[in-house]
Amino acid sequence: MSADVVLWLAAAIFVVAVLYSSVGHAGASGYIAVMSLAGLAPEVIKPTALALNILVAGIASWHFLRAGHFAWRTFWPFAVLAVPMAYVGGHVSLPTQAFKVLLGIVLLVAAARFVMRSREDPVASEPPIAPALATGAAIGLLSGLTGTGGGIFLTPLLLHLRWAHAKRAAAVSALFILLNSAAGLAGNLASTRQLPAYILPLLAAAAVGGFIGSYLGSRRFAPAWVKRFLAAVLLIAGLKLIFT
Repeated sequence: MSADVVLWLAAAIFVVAVLYSSVGHAGASGYIAVMSLAGLAPEVIKPTALALNILVAGIASWHFLRAGHFAWRTFWPFAVLAVPMAYVGGHVSLPTQAFKVLLGIVLLVAAARFVMRSREDPVASEPPIAPALATGAAIGLLSGLTGTGGGIFLTPLLLHLRWAHAKRAAAVSALFILLNSAAGLAGNLASTRQLPAYILPLLAAAAVGGFIGSYLGSRRFAPAWVKRFLAAVLLIAGLKLIFT
């Protein structure tokens, strides 16, 4: 790949990392979109997106934890089964266009909901253990299959069911994405063992973007703005799933 293409790709990844990390996400769906536009091979895109996800999710987790938004009780029921299922999903490659279109429509509906209703709803209750375990397992499998960390599914769920406010949902999703992405990458590399030679500048761009975005999201942006950015993230992810 030429230096010009790598530079363009790094710049696009920086922008994606800023936007996604501001809501506690790591940006895998955005990275997949820009790498697809750059013409990367599908077998390279998935592990690269997961590697970038691990880095940005780690930075976002640190920022949101330091800002005091994380809640262990909200996190662990979703994570405990999600991680092994993400490993399973990362090991599998499927022709999933219809599956991706369905997921894309779900994300677009969630994005529309946040656009129409951006006010912060009060937290009603902690997530019940059994539904959270089952949901976490399903999201983990989806994250491994699609090469994402699962935050685009978990955050809207937490907010829609009023199990967390916007910044707590972002904090919980960031660590959830970190663990799922690590498991998904381990599963993927166990079967493919492929990462591109030019990944270092992409990691650097993602790290800088993730630091800026997660700092702003955890400490500077009001909750209503976090939800607006989340709507933008869901819109991008939904369109990407449907049209790529």
